[in-house]
Amino acid sequence: MHWTLPNILTVGRLIAAPAVALVFALLPRPLADWVALALFIGASLTDFLDGYLARKWNQTSKFGAMLDPIADKAMVVTALALLIALSGLDPLVMIPTALILFREVFVSGLREFLGADAGKLAVTKLAKWKTTAQMVAIAVLLTAIAFEATHLMAFQTMTREAYQAALDAGPTDGNMVWRSGEWGVGLGIAGLALLWVAAVLTLITGADYFKKSLPFLREET
Repeated sequence: MHWTLPNILTVGRLIAAPAVALVFALLPRPLADWVALALFIGASLTDFLDGYLARKWNQTSKFGAMLDPIADKAMVVTALALLIALSGLDPLVMIPTALILFREVFVSGLREFLGADAGKLAVTKLAKWKTTAQMVAIAVLLTAIAFEATHLMAFQTMTREAYQAALDAGPTDGNMVWRSGEWGVGLGIAGLALLWVAAVLTLITGADYFKKSLPFLREET
């Protein structure tokens, strides 16, 4: 294996996957929320960048081709598990998350069973959009939760009079008490909608993959 920049970015994304959750064991909130968000967004950007650079610089490798989907799934699965914990087992988060995780495990098992034949099933554009939708939905929800944690800290540390005055002041410059509350709610609604869209796309691509794999699953007579 050659330590090319694309491969280094892929390995970095793999390492960032558990770090997104582990920061909550090491840092207080809301700092942990913002660090986790930065790690997730940075790692998500490398998902596009490593493949682009590998093709542009002619640095594609078997190691990169093997590790790239593993890093993607590790990042998504870890972040989804974190969202379930941070949402307090909210059904609106748990249901689409369970559907996404089911599809990812099912397709991974199917790929393993097919072995060499799995390479004959090309990744579709819809599957790429599915991954993008998942990462955008997770990023938006992590942002919403970070704003909500920031707002909660303000509520817990400020006097009641100062907190109420900040809310009454509205969207003035630098009023993070008001902004964190309003933005947290708005981004939370948007993130949930995106997560459900990602779940639907995930199921569609999973069904398509299974359908295309059927010829390789038929018993020989």
